[in-house]
Parts: sequence; C-alpha cells; structure tokens
Amino acid sequence: MEHLLNEQVKQLQISGIRQFFNMVRDYEDVVSLTIGQPDFQTPERVKSAAITSIEENKTAYTMNAGIPELRQAIAEDVEKYGLHYDADSEIIVTVGASEAIDISLRTILSPGDEVLLPSPVYPGYEPLIKMAGASPVHVDIAPYDFVLTKDAIESHITDRTKAVIMPYPSNPTGVSPSFGQLEEIARFMQNKEMFVIADEIYSELVYENPHTSLASFPGLKDKVVVINGVSKSFSMTGFRIGYVLAPDWMRQHMLKVHQYNVSCASSVSQHAALEALKNNQTEIERMRATYEKRRAFVLEKLKDIGLSFVEPDGAFYVFIQFPSAKSTFETAVGLVEKSGIALVPGSAFSEGGEGYMRLSYAYDLPTLEKGLERLRHYVEYHL
Repeated sequence: MEHLLNEQVKQLQISGIRQFFNMVRDYEDVVSLTIGQPDFQTPERVKSAAITSIEENKTAYTMNAGIPELRQAIAEDVEKYGLHYDADSEIIVTVGASEAIDISLRTILSPGDEVLLPSPVYPGYEPLIKMAGASPVHVDIAPYDFVLTKDAIESHITDRTKAVIMPYPSNPTGVSPSFGQLEEIARFMQNKEMFVIADEIYSELVYENPHTSLASFPGLKDKVVVINGVSKSFSMTGFRIGYVLAPDWMRQHMLKVHQYNVSCASSVSQHAALEALKNNQTEIERMRATYEKRRAFVLEKLKDIGLSFVEPDGAFYVFIQFPSAKSTFETAVGLVEKSGIALVPGSAFSEGGEGYMRLSYAYDLPTLEKGLERLRHYVEYHL
C-alpha cells in the first residue's frame, strides 16, 4: 500500500540537523553544540501567565487569527522596526514560525513556480516549497560574503520566480544584510512581480547593528511577508507561538489555509506570549547580552585554534570552515568519535554548506569551553 502515498512526501528526508543530533545521542561523553535551543528558562512571569490562563479556564478555541490582545501586542512591538500592521486585518498568530512559513508558501505558490533560497540555508524551507508543488532554487551566497544580495537574487530570477526567502540573521551563519544591501534589494523589488518572505525569527538577537526589516522600506509592504515569533527571543520554543505579518488582501487568504490546518494556536500559549511581549523586554536584553559575551568567547577561541569562520552578527551560530578531503558529514562523525565534540555538518544546510560546520553557542560558558578544547584536540591531532 505504500505506493499509494504522496510521492512528494515519500521523497522528503528528515532534517540533517535532527539526523545528526539523534545519532550523537548514541555516543557517551560527547559535548554537543548542535541544537539552536536557548538554554535559558522561560521567564517566570511568562510561565505564571500560562498557569493563570489554565486556572481561569482560558482553554477553549480562540479566534482563528489569535486573541485580539496578542495581535495588538504584536502590532505595537513591531513598530520598533518601523513596521505598521493592523492588529485586526494584517496579523495571524501561528503554531510557531514554522507554520507561518508554511501558510505563506501555500498561499503564494502554485505548481511550477520557483522560489529562490540562499545556500547554505536552514533546511525547513525546501520541503514546504516542494509540497506546494513549486521548485526551490538554491543561490550560492558564499561569493557574496554569505549574504543574499540584490545581485545574487537578480542573477537567478526566471519568468517562473514567484518568491525569494530571506532569513536573517541567518541560520546557519548568523549573518544579516547591511542596511545598504537591504536598501538595494528594496529598490530592485519595486518593479518586480514577486514576493519576499522575510524570516526574522532572530531579529532580537543582533549585536553590532539594529535589525532592519525589509518590509519597513517604502512601497514594499505589499511584496514582503514577515515571519517572526517568541521562540528564540523569549526562550519559548515549546510554546509554539509565531506570527505572520502580511497586507490584508493576502492575509485573508492565508487565514483560510491556517484555519483548515490548525484552527488556531494554543490558547494557553497565546496568553503566555502576550505576557512575554508586554512585560519582559529586560529578559530579552539579558539573554541577548549573554549571547553576545558567548559569541566573543567562541570567536576568540576559534581564532586561537586557527580555524576560519563566517563572522556572525546575530542569532547564536558560528559557521566554521573545515578543510578536509572527507565529506563534511564524515568529518562531523570523526569529531564525535575521536574527540567527543558534536557540531552540525554544513551539508545539512544544502550543498552550499559543504566544507563547513555549524556551532551553536546557545550553551553556557563551561560547556562551550569544554567543547572548544575538544575541538582544539581534533584540529591538532586529526585534521
């Protein structure tokens, strides 16, 4: 009976990140710096809000688009990025940023369309594009200092290009386009009949320069779909609350896809997210400052070890170059077996990641120090 299943689904592979993470669990005494999971506890006031919502029986279905108070809080919060979205008609609260990406792609794409993706890139986009009947087109961004620039986009556009996905700060590199590069893209997009899906889930975790949303540029609101959420910034990954910002004429169709997919996001999680956005900005800054210190520590250690890397300006990842005759996956296995340190092989982020490893510094300093000493051991004795 398996032959009756959807061929697109049968051809999908489990994320290379998860594959490698699951494999590492079978080894003893391994320092794993693999997963992009904040190591902070969810803020106490956020947890209390979730508990209170249960005690007050706020456990029924909500409006499909999310509770009005949360949508209003989102609208007010994104104003700091120069974004102006109506809480009633231009925001949908989703089951994590992942569902926000899914409903955006399924609303925009038709069979035969093409979507441009930076390479290397987070592996969660390509399967959704394929399940919508469209084709992913990987754009090698290494020649552009790992930034998806206007020139990189322009060189890959065809008459079938429907959308471009721009995730920044990037997973796996931690890199963001500069304001000037975003401005170039904004000017270029003015006369193009195509969309940009801007995945800005790491927007709060930036270090040198403030985050700039592509949708904030004049004339782009109708062409840019903004994805964000509370998972990374508030350490609320398990609450599964994301959101999508889109003009009303597009959002009303996204809402249909969302409604028939999940009805609504968890009522309890929505009340927790409301508390997070209203009263916990100091918690965001505390976490961001801690990640910044960890980043400085990791980069200094990597320089001391003698490894090259892509300089990150956001998120909590470093993309490290690993010159080796072996494939990146084989090298990653060797790191685990010979030195007890696990990093994600860059090939998990498409072919553009071959020759690199992703290190996550969403871990405390003692763990990072121990892991980096093991990395030093591997470089000195096995590389």
